[in-house]
Amino acid sequence: MTGVQRLLVVGAHAADFVWRAAGVIALVTANGGEATVLALSYGERGESGELWKEPGQTIERVKAIRHEQAEQAAHALGARFLCFDLGDYPLEVDREATERLAQLIRDFRPEAIITHTPVDPFNPDHPVAHEAVQRARLLSSGAGVASAFATVEPPPLYYFEPHQPELCGFVPNIFVDITPVYEKKLAAMQVMASQQYLQRYYAELAERRANHARRISGIKDIRYAEAFQRVTPLVARELLGHG
Repeated sequence: MTGVQRLLVVGAHAADFVWRAAGVIALVTANGGEATVLALSYGERGESGELWKEPGQTIERVKAIRHEQAEQAAHALGARFLCFDLGDYPLEVDREATERLAQLIRDFRPEAIITHTPVDPFNPDHPVAHEAVQRARLLSSGAGVASAFATVEPPPLYYFEPHQPELCGFVPNIFVDITPVYEKKLAAMQVMASQQYLQRYYAELAERRANHARRISGIKDIRYAEAFQRVTPLVARELLGHG
């Protein structure tokens, strides 16, 4: 995935990209590519517990804080942050929002898209985000024939790792070495102060996934890694080996 030059990461909430894909985002931009992060909502209701402990807190203030934090985190990774502000718990993606997402894919022409798994028994918004991305991706690429709208080549689709992978049907088949940019991931996670409890969890997960990557590949100097599941089959002109 380090060869990707235009990466789109779509999360249900403003911080999803930080925990699950910050390393890959930083790799893309460090190698001269572009990364766009889209949050379908700010996660102002169900993902901002620390902020709601403040007396007199309001929805609009929580949104503003989450926007600022996500923008700072994206900036630390060299990415652009966007939010559709569709509301959360429950997240609802209507036709207009689906068309906006499809148009974003057409305009940005990503070489890869990363989003949530289709199943998450602990978060009602994550499967909704997955469905929206899947629909918009198909709409943006059409049916492979002339259509009534502009189309792009179908971007490969990846899932990032959910919090409870075994219960979400997540089967990692790509481990990305994020060792060179790990400090950038740490910096991005530290910005998201409204969910501090996740910082240690995902720092430790990066070490565990690195252990798996070393055992799979024999590459001894991988210290931190992120795991992904590629959904679209890989098309090649020859059987691939190391690399």
